[in-house]
Amino acid sequence: MAVQAATQEKAELRRDVTVWGSYMWGFADVGADTYVALGIVIAAAQGMANLAFAAAGIVYIMIGLAYTELASAYPVAGGGQYFTLRGLGDFWANVTGSALLLDYTIDIALFAVASVGYLNFFWPMFAGHPYPKLQWQLGVLHLYDPILMIEAVVLVLFLIWLNIRGIRESSMFNEVVGGIVILTETLIVVFGFMFAWKPEMVIAQFNETLQHFSLHNFAYGSSLAIISFVGLESISQAAQETRRPATIIPRTSITLIFTVFIFAVGFSNVALGLQHWTKIAERMNDPVAFLAQNIPFIGLIAGPLAAALGMIILVISANSGVMSASRLTFSMSRFKLAPAWFDAVHKKYHTPYRSIWFFSVLGIVFVLLSGLTPKILDTLGNMYAFGATLGYILVFISLIVLRFKDPYTPRPYKVPVNLPVKIKGRAVNVPLLAFIGTLGVSTIFVEVVYTHTIGRIAGPAWVLICIGLYLIYRHRKGLPLFKSLPRNWEKEQEAVLRSAEEFDLLEQYKIALRERDKLARRRGATADG
Repeated sequence: MAVQAATQEKAELRRDVTVWGSYMWGFADVGADTYVALGIVIAAAQGMANLAFAAAGIVYIMIGLAYTELASAYPVAGGGQYFTLRGLGDFWANVTGSALLLDYTIDIALFAVASVGYLNFFWPMFAGHPYPKLQWQLGVLHLYDPILMIEAVVLVLFLIWLNIRGIRESSMFNEVVGGIVILTETLIVVFGFMFAWKPEMVIAQFNETLQHFSLHNFAYGSSLAIISFVGLESISQAAQETRRPATIIPRTSITLIFTVFIFAVGFSNVALGLQHWTKIAERMNDPVAFLAQNIPFIGLIAGPLAAALGMIILVISANSGVMSASRLTFSMSRFKLAPAWFDAVHKKYHTPYRSIWFFSVLGIVFVLLSGLTPKILDTLGNMYAFGATLGYILVFISLIVLRFKDPYTPRPYKVPVNLPVKIKGRAVNVPLLAFIGTLGVSTIFVEVVYTHTIGRIAGPAWVLICIGLYLIYRHRKGLPLFKSLPRNWEKEQEAVLRSAEEFDLLEQYKIALRERDKLARRRGATADG
């Protein structure tokens, strides 16, 4: 029996995300990452932090281009998990989905904590400067920053309410503040270079770090720097709710890729030319506000403004985590990769409310567990990097496989650097950049496993638990454990393009399939003759 795709016979996610909304879903996740990563990467890579950001950023550009191709060709909720399902089958789709679910759940916790960290810029007694932080001893448990934990939990509860209300309200929340944040980040970088940046300080800190160079520290820093670029998947997660995705997604994705790369590299260079890395590391909870505060002429206004906007952009990033986790599980349940319980759509708001509640509550659990460690952001960042890199490896492999397996689907955008080859009379463009990207992400994955003590334990444990639950679920349903369910992907793709109102691409797809069938008949006739 063919298992039909996500969009059939059940309640639909409505297409309410516009061009600006699509861009801001990505920027809300990726653009906020620098506010978190700047402090922890500088603490690890020290005077070479700008190189760590640049190295991770180059890999991120290749990841972004891969997602741009796949999300515009397959505009369905699920992102990397859906691409892997089409390319590698059910089991590996579950592995990808598990890795990305770890990311999104950590996203909720990490950015909620980071957001209230910037909020506490305004109450130094809570932030630990210049006063010591409040700590609680609960029996054998030691909670290092209880005020921060309480604030973060309240924030996550607010985001649950916001996302259940609907994607339009949630997207509008991103859009309203996004433009202000982009403008402010631009001003901080520009004024930082104009009024405070000292190139000799950058060189001096590089030489200082080089004298006692530690490959472990640089690898740890560059693997954490990938945090600055995680989140482009949010655009593909919202693809099923985006108007005219084949047109919108390539524009928004490519613009986002280079916007975030410029900001990440710009902030790290400004930071090392403005303050010694040790001072920035001490302000790990609000590094961007600390830098803005120390820019001459504008620091008195820029510091509080950067803190306020940092708090807001991190809130919308946590909001993107809630959205992405709920849409991913919504997709997985409809493809029989997760229990149908996650499939439920709210009758009034048309949102996957059960998924929103489940993973947001897990995010709260992560908030509380991280509070048992002295470096809360570092603890969450460890697991964040593991899930991202594992998921991205499988997405790159899926991109390569789909070029051969499904050459008929129209691709409004293709990653650059392709090698045209002929296979059974059909022209296929082999994506060489995807092979390079796979190698780059695999290198960062090895760095994560090698240098992240918590990540290499908690990350694999999460994935193995998810695989175990997947196998139990499939066994109880009488479904194959390691094989894929039969699916009519051609009918699925037609339904997807029709739902997206991409009628030109739908016609191109039907023509390509007819040409394939004609060629098959000719070959059959030749063989019979």
